[in-house]
Amino acid sequence: MHDVVVVSFGALAVGVAAGIAAAGFLYLLELATRTRLSTPWLIVGLPFVGAALVSSYRRFGRVAQRGMSVILDDIAATEPLSISSTVPRRMAPMVLAGTLVTHLFGGSAGREGTAVQMSASMASTLASVARTAGMPRRLFLVAGIAGGFGAVFGTPIAGSLFALEVIRRRVPWRMVGLAIVPATIAAFVGDRVCLALGTVHTPFDAGAALPLDGLLIAKWLALAVAAAGCAHGYIWLVDTIRRYGAVLPAPLLAALGGAVVVVALLLVDDLYAGLGVPTIVRAFSDPALPNYAFAMKLGLTAVTIAVGMIGGEVTPLFFVGATLGNAMATWLGVPIALAAAVGMVAVFAAAARTPLALIAMAGELFGGHVMVHAAIAIAGAELLMLRTSIYALWPKPAPAISPPS
Repeated sequence: MHDVVVVSFGALAVGVAAGIAAAGFLYLLELATRTRLSTPWLIVGLPFVGAALVSSYRRFGRVAQRGMSVILDDIAATEPLSISSTVPRRMAPMVLAGTLVTHLFGGSAGREGTAVQMSASMASTLASVARTAGMPRRLFLVAGIAGGFGAVFGTPIAGSLFALEVIRRRVPWRMVGLAIVPATIAAFVGDRVCLALGTVHTPFDAGAALPLDGLLIAKWLALAVAAAGCAHGYIWLVDTIRRYGAVLPAPLLAALGGAVVVVALLLVDDLYAGLGVPTIVRAFSDPALPNYAFAMKLGLTAVTIAVGMIGGEVTPLFFVGATLGNAMATWLGVPIALAAAVGMVAVFAAAARTPLALIAMAGELFGGHVMVHAAIAIAGAELLMLRTSIYALWPKPAPAISPPS
C-alpha cells in the first residue's frame, strides 16, 4: 500500500515537472526556430556546431549520451535499482541545450526525445528524493516517459499508451499493468500543466468523415506498405551511417553529416530544416507540395540523428508520413487532408512499434472519425515491421560506464 501511494504521488509530481519542462522547452524551441528563420546564414555553421556538440556530449555527457537507451535499460533492469540509478541528472539540461543548438543551426530533428529524456531525468531525481528503489523507481521512469510525450504533443492518452508500448517488449506484463496508473496520471497532469502555462499546440484539419468500404480499406493498406517502407528505410539509413561512420572520429562524422545537411538545404529548400511543422500543416491542403518531400526529410533526419546531433524523431517522421500521404492522395483517390493525417501517424507508429498510441493520437489530433482509417494503415504497417524499431538503434551500454551525476 505504501508503494502505491508513493508511486501515485510521484507520478503526480512527475507530471507537474514534465508539464513545466515541456512548456519551457517548446517556448525556447519556437524562439530558436524563429531566430534561424530570421538569420538564414546560421545553417552554414551546422558542421562546426555538430562537431562541438558531439565532442561536448562525449566529454561531459557520460551515460547521458546514450539517451533513451539509459531510460529503457533502467526500466528493464533485472537487478534491483538502487536509490541512485543510472539515469543522470545532467541528462535534462544537456539534452535541452543540445536540441536547441541543433534546431538553431538547421538540423533536421524533433522534440519528443528531448521532452521524454528531460521528464525521465527529473523523474529519476524525484525518485531519489523520495528514497525509492526497485519497482517504484522503475514506475517513476515510465511516468516520466508518459508525462514528457503527453505534454509536448498535447496528447495525454497517446502519451500514456506510448510509455506502455515502448516498455512492453522489455518487461513482464505484470509491470506493464502496474505502470498503467502512474503513466496515465503523469501524462494527463503533464498535458494540463503545459496548457495552463500558455502552450498552444498546432491544430490539424483532417476534413470530414469518410465512409469506409472495401476499396478504401485496400487503399489504406497500400499506404501502409509505403509507410512501412519509409520506416524501414529510415531505420536502415540511420544504422548504415552509424555502422560505416564508426571508422571516423565522432566529431568528424558529425561535421561531415552537418555539411551534407547544409548542402541539401542550400540546393533544395530550407523547409526541410528543423521540425518542419509548417510543412506538415501544408501537407493537409496543398496538392502542389513536392512529391519527393517525404524522401528529403527522411534522409536529412537520418543523417542528423545518425551522426550524433540531438533531438527527437517523432515530428520529422510525422513530416515524412504527412507528406507521403499528400503525395499518394491523388493516386489513391482519397482526400488530401485524410491521407496526410493517416500517413502522419502510420509512419511513426511503424517506426516506433507503438500502434495503440498512434491510433489514440489520431483521435486526439484529428478527431474520432479518423481513428478507424488510421487503425487500418497502422495495423498493416505494423505487420510489415517484423522486429525492427527505431528504439533498437539506441547505443548499447559501453564496457565501462562512468558513475552518474
